[in-house]
Amino acid sequence: MAIEQIKMPQLGESVTEGTIEKWLVQPGDKVNKYDSLAEVTTDKVTAEVPSSFTGVIKELIATEGETLEVGAIVCTIETEGGASSSEETTSNAASTDKKVAAEMPATASNKAPAPVEREKGSKARYSPAVLKIAQENDIDLTLVDGSGNEGRITRKDLLAIIESGNIPTAKAEQSAPKAENVAAAQSSAPAAKTAAPVNVPLAVGDIEIPVTGIRKAIAANMLRSKHEAPHAWTMIEVDVTNLVQYRNSIKNEFKKKEGFNVTYFAFFVKAVSQALKEYPMMNSMWAGDKIIQKKDINISIAVATPDALYVPVIRSADEKTIKGIGREINELASKVRAGKLKSDEMQGGTFTVNNTGSFGSIQSMGIINYPQAAILQVESIVKRPVIMDGGMIAARDMVNLCLSLDHRVLDGLVCGNFLARVKEILENMTKENTSVY
Repeated sequence: MAIEQIKMPQLGESVTEGTIEKWLVQPGDKVNKYDSLAEVTTDKVTAEVPSSFTGVIKELIATEGETLEVGAIVCTIETEGGASSSEETTSNAASTDKKVAAEMPATASNKAPAPVEREKGSKARYSPAVLKIAQENDIDLTLVDGSGNEGRITRKDLLAIIESGNIPTAKAEQSAPKAENVAAAQSSAPAAKTAAPVNVPLAVGDIEIPVTGIRKAIAANMLRSKHEAPHAWTMIEVDVTNLVQYRNSIKNEFKKKEGFNVTYFAFFVKAVSQALKEYPMMNSMWAGDKIIQKKDINISIAVATPDALYVPVIRSADEKTIKGIGREINELASKVRAGKLKSDEMQGGTFTVNNTGSFGSIQSMGIINYPQAAILQVESIVKRPVIMDGGMIAARDMVNLCLSLDHRVLDGLVCGNFLARVKEILENMTKENTSVY
């Protein structure tokens, strides 16, 4: 018999950790290869962890509600064949070496290992992201109790501390971790709790709503985006009277022929993808010491449910027709609301377009979908009096486009030109020069 390990998978680009939301198996259960073992929540998606082996569940290393880094062991499986000892049940999650580096008795508890208590003078490993956040916020890492594998401090631990406002500051005689100490830093003080709960007084009639795993993941990702990306904001007003008339003239025939509605949002996504092709800098991401300009134009769209927000992706949107984009929007939204959206359908986005106008909003400031460089909010189309050429006043269909941008990547010039091009495309969408096919 051999003991095999199941590790936390990487369920999306830039995903560094996941939370065990619910175990679907228990020790002693027989599982086949590809059977689902647990539900995992990240800042991008809720997915199931499949088994890589056929065998019997030996031990659940992680507990429900525990957050682990990608690559950390979540459980072990006993399989037939091989020469591995049944006592070899854990490994060094920080290394890609598959050789078992640590042993624990087969009768160990099913609970996750307690955080490792570091003695004075010992070295603790911190990731570059943890060191960066600690330096920027003067956090003494020796006073932080990590929730990661074997007590490691994660980015989420530090973001929780920052959000609480209860920051453990280094003493005057101690120096903050230096950038060159990426691999290790000295630990010389007892650990403290990462964040104290916010004390909100309850009155009669107040309702406490538990925070779900997906809501925690959304909060963590939004906090990361606001913390790491210097947001700037700009808005442009667009006259879409021609577009409204064109869409109204074809919508009934289109619905009868295609089986779904052609929405205004499909026209907006098409215009944005075309403008991104002409201004590729908008289709970029910040990568620390460099900026990555993405070749593919993959548009992320926000789809809300009563308790969460999902961001599925329309791939190669610039190569699709308005009909093709509209069909994909309809299918992705239906999958989200039916709970059938797959994790790979939320990966690879390069720019986000959010249809805030569907709720009647006319102006908003979106939070960038990290690590993208910008998000465009398409607001509600509203009839307003507009002064036309020659001084005449006419009722026109107007819409605001609100752009949030990462100022590390983008400046006002390229954003202004990009929005001007989107405006030009939309204002010239007429029956004569625009086809949905």
